[in-house]
Amino acid sequence: MNPLALDAQLCFSLYAASRAVTAAYGPLLAPLGLTYPQYLVMLVLWEADDVSVREIGERLQLDSGTLTPLLTKLELRGLVARERDGEDARVVRIELTAAGRALRKKALSVPEALVCRMGASLPAIAKLRDELVGLTRTVRAANEAEPPVRLRSRGPVSGG
Repeated sequence: MNPLALDAQLCFSLYAASRAVTAAYGPLLAPLGLTYPQYLVMLVLWEADDVSVREIGERLQLDSGTLTPLLTKLELRGLVARERDGEDARVVRIELTAAGRALRKKALSVPEALVCRMGASLPAIAKLRDELVGLTRTVRAANEAEPPVRLRSRGPVSGG
């Protein structure tokens, strides 16, 4: 097998699967008025309300440049409120509004609807999720432990 064939790449299989799953969420989130990234933010807040922007970013593995526009749109919709921390004004905390808490009830059907859309069993999905979590941990640990690999050129280098 060609080691550089697109279909042989783990990265492409993960990328394609991620895009397909994200697309499957679209019709399920449309009635809630949420995009997939906004849904992820709301999931974090439905687990633990009144958290810092930094905590949300860490949980979702997003930088503030990506997270800020998501929070702005959620705030404009009246789902969240931003407030400076009373003890450290550099920290911005995000809290669900009544509308944000009410939206949680409507979102309760999304996970089950996604499972139905995928046509897979709950145990199969749980197993795949656990394997992906393990893969993420393994790759992160390897990335932190080892410096980036530098590839050497195999061919002659022409001077200018």
